[in-house]
Amino acid sequence: MKIGLASDHGGYNLKTEIINYLKEKNIEVVDFGTNSDKESVDYPIYGEKVANAVINKDVDYGIVCCGTGIGISLAANKVPGIRCAVVSDVFSAKMSKAHNNANMLSLGERVLGKGLALEIVDAWLSADFEGDRHLKRVNMLSEIEYKYTKEEK
Repeated sequence: MKIGLASDHGGYNLKTEIINYLKEKNIEVVDFGTNSDKESVDYPIYGEKVANAVINKDVDYGIVCCGTGIGISLAANKVPGIRCAVVSDVFSAKMSKAHNNANMLSLGERVLGKGLALEIVDAWLSADFEGDRHLKRVNMLSEIEYKYTKEEK
């Protein structure tokens, strides 16, 4: 499994903790930046980088962090085919994958402590999409996305 990670300055420390944790578990990681919490950067750049890596299959899944997890998830979700869930608890992490087939996870450094964040990552990575009735709904999301992104002919 290969995980792409990125953050803005507000999520840099949490991203670093997650990278170290995943490496300890022998999970391959690709760090798309930023590389410091000292300089303010724009979260849309980093959310888009990981989202593109997921869509292009350069990585299997993406994890992004910012102060709340909200802004960077909004950026990621603008990329067609991305289902990035902002999660602050273990149950929601499991359900975002099991029911919504989330291919990206977003976490907030200013919202979560390190311990809970790592539990969330574990729960999300170990969950599997259940398919069945949930597949119909995920496909409906794709249809909505297509309706608003198709080019005019």
